Amino acid sequence: MTEPVPHMTPEQFRQHGHEVVDWIADYWARIGDFPVRSQASPGDVRATLPAGPPEQGEPFSAVLADLDRVVLPGTTHWQHPGFFGYFPANTSGPSVLGDLVSSGLGIQGMSWVTSPAATELEQHVMDWFAGLLGLPTSFLSTGAGGGVVQDSSSGANLVALLAALHRASTGATLRHGVDPDRATVYVSSETHSSMEKAVRIAGLGSDAVRIVEVDGDLAMRPAALAARLERDIARGYTPVLVCATVGTTSTTAIDPLAELGPICQEHGVWLHVDAAYAGVSALVPELRDLQAGVEWADSYTTDAHKWLLTGFDATLFWVADRAALTGALAILPEYLRNAATDAGAVVDFRDWQIPLGRRFRALKLWFVLRWYGAEGLRAHIRSHVAMAQQLAGWAAADERFDVVTPHPLSLVCVRPRWSGEVDADVATMTLLERLNDGGEVFLTHTNVAGQVVLRIAVGSPATTPAHVERVWALLCENHDWLADDFAAAAAEQAALREAERRSREEERTDEAASTAAEEDAAPPPAEVPVVASTEP
Repeated sequence: MTEPVPHMTPEQFRQHGHEVVDWIADYWARIGDFPVRSQASPGDVRATLPAGPPEQGEPFSAVLADLDRVVLPGTTHWQHPGFFGYFPANTSGPSVLGDLVSSGLGIQGMSWVTSPAATELEQHVMDWFAGLLGLPTSFLSTGAGGGVVQDSSSGANLVALLAALHRASTGATLRHGVDPDRATVYVSSETHSSMEKAVRIAGLGSDAVRIVEVDGDLAMRPAALAARLERDIARGYTPVLVCATVGTTSTTAIDPLAELGPICQEHGVWLHVDAAYAGVSALVPELRDLQAGVEWADSYTTDAHKWLLTGFDATLFWVADRAALTGALAILPEYLRNAATDAGAVVDFRDWQIPLGRRFRALKLWFVLRWYGAEGLRAHIRSHVAMAQQLAGWAAADERFDVVTPHPLSLVCVRPRWSGEVDADVATMTLLERLNDGGEVFLTHTNVAGQVVLRIAVGSPATTPAHVERVWALLCENHDWLADDFAAAAAEQAALREAERRSREEERTDEAASTAAEEDAAPPPAEVPVVASTEP
């Protein structure tokens, strides 16, 4: 008879669970001691692993030991107080514990009937957040719309496009697929690349994308959108979706929703708002005007896993008309049928997303909101905005740097100034690498108006004003060191050029002197005797 598998017993789980929690708590306590960016080279992590999997089970202590030996050396520490790159990827104790409970319950929440709590708690939490963010009542689950927790804003952008295609085609896409030569989607040059990826996945192809011009603040120009829509409609195209952004990835530019919304409504185009990073800032009343006009949106996405102390993945996604979304995505095989679904009395979130299965993501959101409360979350956002504004003030007042774009939130984009003899982009990237190689901080870059700039994103839960002061000091120190180094190198090159010039002059002088000497040393030409003329 086959021996039973040695599952971890509840008591063993209790013991080792305490050990894991202790390990995480110790990691958070010492995270500032690590270099922010992993120092690993390609292949280093795999080189620490055995060629084959273990045949026999190992003690849990060996697994914990390998977290330190294998995992941490290959980790870039996103929760580090010196992490200023990309956008933040927050987590917190309540979020981790909520995820732990979700994992322990092991719920597959694809339908209401598979766990009513997984669906109804999510609906309720999403309604709470809609109110906290000041979103329109059309997004509430009590009306025709509703919210759902997606895996990412990239996934949310895709399902928004599928819903828009379903509406624009009055359901024809279900039977015949998309018409890639007729449908058009509108973005700006600053829109996240996931929207174009969604267009490709949906089968439209990149040629369906129309790039709308931006203004000096890198926001989509309403007049340019209207002109493109009118031109495409006149040529027989069907505009399907406009993606407006609140807080672009490069610079946190904000598209003017209040002006774009009426244009979309006039032309019957789905307005999707991608507020992946910045949307949660609307928790703070004084920042809510950044999203003025959001009531025009047909769909909206923001990420709690960026700036709201909730671990990945936790994208908050709402639609004003859930019938378009479920119309595009719902499919009901016999093995999923049940009385509640057949009666139309419940929501089945499997019809609101790409995959069938789904985790109980709402638990960690519920834990976070209940631990911090709305005021705690507002304080979290306000503190980061205040630190970023302080940093922007220092950079604006310093002749070594330029603040290149508006910075209403917690991202500041700065361009270092360099002498005219230096390639500014190469110098800025060299500065970036020096900062990141130093291990105390981690920054990323972008391109604004054809020039490389540094992005400083304040967002780690552990970041304090002292850490922002430190990144500013490192920016200044390393800029000065490089500027001096560039100046010294330029002086050295100038000296070499001067030496070469003098050497050439000396060579010419020596050549001239040598020629003169040769001429002086040469015997005088023989005199030709004068013969008297014999002519009369």
